[in-house]
This record gives sequence, C-alpha cells and structure tokens, in this order.
Amino acid sequence: MGRCRDAIIRVVEALRRTGGYVPLSRDNRKHYWLKRLLPVVLVLFLGLVFLLDRVFFPAPMQSFQQRREMMDTWVTITVYDRDPDRATQAMEASFSRMEKIESIASIYDERAEAYALNQQGSLDDPSPELIEIVEAALKTSALSGGAFDVTVEPLLELWRYEPGADRQFWELESAEQQGAISEAMALVGPDRISVTAGPAIVLAPGSKITLGGIAKGYAVDQGLEALREAGIKHGLIDAGGDIGALGGKPDNEPWEIVLRNPNDSADFLVRFGLTDGAIATSGNYERYFDPAAEVGHIMDPRTGFSAHNASSVTVIAPTCTQADALATAVFVLGPVDGIALVKTLEAVEAFVVGYKEPSRLYRSEGLGAFEQSEKGGL
Repeated sequence: MGRCRDAIIRVVEALRRTGGYVPLSRDNRKHYWLKRLLPVVLVLFLGLVFLLDRVFFPAPMQSFQQRREMMDTWVTITVYDRDPDRATQAMEASFSRMEKIESIASIYDERAEAYALNQQGSLDDPSPELIEIVEAALKTSALSGGAFDVTVEPLLELWRYEPGADRQFWELESAEQQGAISEAMALVGPDRISVTAGPAIVLAPGSKITLGGIAKGYAVDQGLEALREAGIKHGLIDAGGDIGALGGKPDNEPWEIVLRNPNDSADFLVRFGLTDGAIATSGNYERYFDPAAEVGHIMDPRTGFSAHNASSVTVIAPTCTQADALATAVFVLGPVDGIALVKTLEAVEAFVVGYKEPSRLYRSEGLGAFEQSEKGGL
C-alpha cells in the first residue's frame, strides 16, 4: 500500500513538472483561483480609483487662446477646458468654420458666392449659409423699416476712394453728388433681392449686395457652434467687436466685455457681463471714406449719405447675427427710434452714444441686467 502511494506521488510530481494535469485539493483549488483572480481585481480596483479621481478631483480648467486675422479684422478665440488637445482642436475647427463663411460672403474674393452674385445678378443653388445670411438680412431690413439693407452696395461704391480720379466723390459739389446718389438709390431696396425656389438668389438688374453688416456676426455664430460640437462648454469669440459667448467662464463667472469711449480711446463707458449670447458694436469713429473723417462707412440707405445719428451703438442679442445687423440698424435709426425698435424685440438690449451730444447715453430698459459695476476686461 505504501509502495503504491509513493508511486502515485511520483507520477503526480512528474506530471506537474511536465505541465500535465494535477488534481487539486479543495484548499489548492481555492489558492489557485485567488492567484488567477487577483490581477483582475487589482485592475478593476485601479480603474475605479482612476474614475473616482476624475469625478471628485478633476484636472483644473485651463485657459487657451488663439488669434488670427480674417474678415478684415482680428479674430480671437478663448476657451476653458481640462484637455489641451481638445481645446486646440476645437479652436482649429472654429477658425475653419469662420473661414468658410468668409469664403462664401466676401464681395471681393472672386471665388466667393457673394462676389459671383454681384457679377452675375443671380446665383443658382447657393450654399445654405448664404441663404441664411440673406434671409436674416431681409428680416432685419423689414424690422428696421429699411435702415438695414444689404443692397446698399451701389451707394458705397460712390463714396469709396477711387484711385486716379481727379476728384473723389466727397469732393464733388452737392448738386453733382445728389444726382449720382439719386441714380444709385434706384438700385437700393430690400425688394431688389429675393430668395426663390430652386433654390436661387436673384438681384434686380444693376443691384449689388454687401454683407459687411451681418456676415461677421453670422461667422461668429458658426464658430461658436463648432466649439459646441467639439465639446467645449466655456468659450468666447471676439471678431473685431462682434462677440459671441458660450457658457460663461468656469465657476459661473460671466465674460467681461468693456465698451470703449468713442471720444476717448483711453477711457471706457460701460462694462458688460455676458454668459450666453452675443454683443456687437457699430460705430463710424474708426472707419471713414474721406481724410477729414466726415464720411463714415455706415451708410443710410434711405438718404444715400453717411449716417450721423449716433457715435456708437452696442446691441446684446441671443445670436451674433442678430446683434451685428441690429447694431447697424440702430446706428442708422439713431438713439430714439433705435431704442424704440429694440423695445419691440424679445431678449434684445441696446446702448447708444449720441452724435450731436456725445456725452448723452441712451439705454434700453433691460440693459442693467448685463451691466457690471466694477472695471475689468475680457
């Protein structure tokens, strides 16, 4: 019996050494499974620790910023995020989206749709973006009684500097100016552009458009949408005064936006706090057609002359497209009529600096909800 037992033991030992199957006792089986399960348990434990660390001790929010020249201005994108790679990719996507809008809405780029529309008088199968811009422009034109009008381009062509001309338009006698303006005015009006089925955009003969008062705001909205799609929850886009906000800053802090004094660049008039939405400012204090700085770049479509009813207009609205177009419309209308228009619109506020009385400031009733008491900046 003893010799048999010893033989069995020797066989088991041989099998163990050669990798064969060895029957395990209950205690050995328990030990075996503990050894097999321990690595799995450790991996699961470490994964749980990592997850809890990310939930209860997330990486700190960081500020990221990029600045590029486009749309005839400087565009700055600021985002807060915990992931540098995601922030960088989001800003790249946002710039790309805005560059696309510029390539569609420019009237100077021969490859742009708006340029082709002016040259041809019509455009078949335009991009959805151009249709949206034109339809938003027509809506604002109707709201403002024609104070905002994208068909104002024939008037702007009169006032622009003409290289080699004996006299510039602003140097002509009043009667000569008025005759040319009357001819150009016949080509201006919201009824001279239409979006038709097909789709197509059609201009009346001789008419041209300029999208400078709305396309930049639309581009900002598109840039913000690109940030959202990339997972960004806190972002700001500033396109030369057309500003769109996404989610405010971390810790529920609003973005701070300072409005400079048009009569004193070293001073500011008011500081706004914006969490979501947009703010846009229009003014004739920086861009003029003439050396004497008397003919501003914002034209009154109703008169054919530069608008001089305000020095500066700032509009806060749900979208930058809306804020951009309304800022121009209110600038043309002036403080009284402009504020009256804003009162009829939901979630829209305005701040207007007078022209004849530049020290006089006009505010819509709900503007106080956005004003900040302390000085600050972006």
